[in-house]
Amino acid sequence: MNPVYPFYGEKTVCKEQKLAFPPQHQDQQPGLETLMVPEPISEDPAYIGSCKLQGKVAIITGGDSGIGRAAAIAFAKEGADIVIAYLYERTDAERTRERIEELGQRCLLIEIDLRLKKNCEAVIRTTMETYGKIDILVNNHGVQYVQPSIVDITEEQLYHTFQTNVFAYFFLIQAALPICAEVPPLSIRLPLQHIKAIPN
Repeated sequence: MNPVYPFYGEKTVCKEQKLAFPPQHQDQQPGLETLMVPEPISEDPAYIGSCKLQGKVAIITGGDSGIGRAAAIAFAKEGADIVIAYLYERTDAERTRERIEELGQRCLLIEIDLRLKKNCEAVIRTTMETYGKIDILVNNHGVQYVQPSIVDITEEQLYHTFQTNVFAYFFLIQAALPICAEVPPLSIRLPLQHIKAIPN
């Protein structure tokens, strides 16, 4: 272990610092990207795809904004058709679909609450009815309630968090795997890990 010198005193340093992001708050979750200032960067305009996902169909939950939007645009640049499941952020979703279509790919929007198992099944069913297959499932959506202490988290917030961030992921995978069993492999992506599910 490297030696550490003890502090011998302290001083006050004041300096002017430029701010790129003004303070802002939205009272609803999820918030709307269209209201953010400045608008988040979701695409590298210099990046040119190389057909890595040509002919593939990708479901991206929460793909209307944030990291989900960036993934949807990146996948489209690689040639994938996109399905975006989102809660109610229609303006964000339509802007993302517009960009994907500008890139020459198809984009299906599904406004739905993924906390319910039947709705997760509906996303998979609607995708199959529209595109006839599913190659990639990106479970990206999520909710977070910031509280000063664990004792401040309400029962409703706890249930909502697990229904959104845990149960919905399982429900979507459970609905997708049997349908895709005849067309392996289905690539399933979670925020912190990658699972490649191969039948049998």
